[in-house]
Amino acid sequence: MAGERERKPQRDGGLAVETRKKPERKLARPPLYRVLLHNDDYTTQEFVVEILQTVFNHTSTDAVQIMLHVHTKGLGVAGVYPFEIAETKAALTMALAEAHEFPLLVTMEPD
Repeated sequence: MAGERERKPQRDGGLAVETRKKPERKLARPPLYRVLLHNDDYTTQEFVVEILQTVFNHTSTDAVQIMLHVHTKGLGVAGVYPFEIAETKAALTMALAEAHEFPLLVTMEPD
């Protein structure tokens, strides 16, 4: 049984030492979050494709497909990541959009 003491006397200068078995722990995968791009009437399609390629590491073909989905449906998934990575990519995207004077909205939601 996990956590039971296992009696294995070991001689160390005449003293018996009792060892304990550590219970095995399974690490849970971190929860994932979707990074969502929202369509607007001002952010250019070229800028969205560039963001998808540089920040989210999509191929040019995939970036164009995602951009078109965002453009036609109003919302699209840029990527799915653990919380800290999703948060960083969303913040970077918003900062780049602001630097280029685009009102691109980026949000996150649990996957």
